[in-house]
Amino acid sequence: MLGSMADAEDIVQETFIRWHQMSELKIESPRALLVTILTRLAINHLQLARVKREEYFGNWLPEPIVIAPGQSPSAAFEVDESVSLAFLLLLERLTPTERATFLLREVFDLEYSEIASVLDQSESNCRQILRRARQHIKEPRARFEASREQHYDLLRKFNEVSSQGNLQGLVALLSREAIFYSDGGGKGPALPRPIYGPENIARGILEGLKKLVPKNLVRRSVEINGQPGIVSFLDGRPFSVFTFDVADGLVSRVYLVTNPEKLKRIPRLDAFPA
Repeated sequence: MLGSMADAEDIVQETFIRWHQMSELKIESPRALLVTILTRLAINHLQLARVKREEYFGNWLPEPIVIAPGQSPSAAFEVDESVSLAFLLLLERLTPTERATFLLREVFDLEYSEIASVLDQSESNCRQILRRARQHIKEPRARFEASREQHYDLLRKFNEVSSQGNLQGLVALLSREAIFYSDGGGKGPALPRPIYGPENIARGILEGLKKLVPKNLVRRSVEINGQPGIVSFLDGRPFSVFTFDVADGLVSRVYLVTNPEKLKRIPRLDAFPA
C-alpha cells in the first residue's frame, strides 16, 4: 500500500495498539477487524503522503527491499511480484481507495462483500472502483518472462559494458521503449526526470558514471524487491541500489535509488559476502 517499509511498520504498530485497546471486547472476526483497521490507516496515510510526494524533488521510487545472497526472503517476508518496483510504481497511478480495492481483491483475494465492509462502500461501488483501477494500471505485458539466470546474465552484461564506457554495447541491451528512473530525493546523485529511449539512457548512464559516481565504489549482487540487482557501497555504507525489468530479453525499465533516506535499512558492506 505504502511503498515504504518504515511507513508500513508504523501502520502495523498503530493497528496493534488499536487492537490491544479492544482486547476486552468480544470480536467475532479478528481477521476482518485487523484488515479494516490497517487498510483505513493506510488510506489515510496515503492521502497525506500524496501531498509530500507532489513536493518531492525529482522522481519518487518505492523503498528498495534488499535481500543479500544466502539470506532467506521467507525469514522476514515473502518477496514476490506484489512488491516489485514495477508493480509498486504502477500502484502510484491509483487513488488510495483504488489501490486498497485492487490489492484486497487482486493480491489478497478478498470477496467483494469483505472489501465493501472494509472500505464502507457498497459491493457495486467496489466493483466499479476495481474496474477503474485495472484501467489505470493497464500496461502491456512482456511476451516472454525472463528466467532468473537470464536476468542475472543481462545484469552482468549491463554492468560490464557500462564500466567499459561502451555506448553501443549498452544501447544494444535496452529495448526501444526503455525508461530510466532515478531517485535521489535531492540528497543523492540523480536526474530530476525519467529518461526515455535506449540512446538517451545509455548516454545518461555513461555521463553519470563519469561525473556523479565516485570511483571507489564497491558493488555486490543482491536481490532487490525479488529481482536481481546491485548495491554499491562507498566507504562501507550503501550508496545506491540498481535494478531493472526485462521484457523480451532486453532491459525495459531501469531503476536507480541514491536517496540515503531510502537506503538506511540496507546493511553495511561487511554484511555481504565478497
